[in-house]
Amino acid sequence: MANTIEIEVVYALADKQKIVRLSVSPDTTVRQAALLSQLDKDFAGLDLATAKLGIFGKAVMNPEEQVIEEGQRVEIYRPLLADPKEVRKRRAAEAAARRAAESNSK
Repeated sequence: MANTIEIEVVYALADKQKIVRLSVSPDTTVRQAALLSQLDKDFAGLDLATAKLGIFGKAVMNPEEQVIEEGQRVEIYRPLLADPKEVRKRRAAEAAARRAAESNSK
């Protein structure tokens, strides 16, 4: 294809990952790049139309509008299994309970 740019699209699970190299039009959006990768055919349950996307570790707020640039890597993010804030709160509460139990046993 004439007048194209080279990019990568990547998706990873704990035990499996795949990187797809694509030649796309310079006006391709981040979302379009994800859709063109067709990674949903390799990963059951992956919804490329709604997945959170990023470029080199930075989330893209408007993937339907942001245009991809030469050499960039689109990352498809998995949904979080647990809210990180809630996990931290639970750990802090457990640590406080342990400290209280230890000080009461002395």
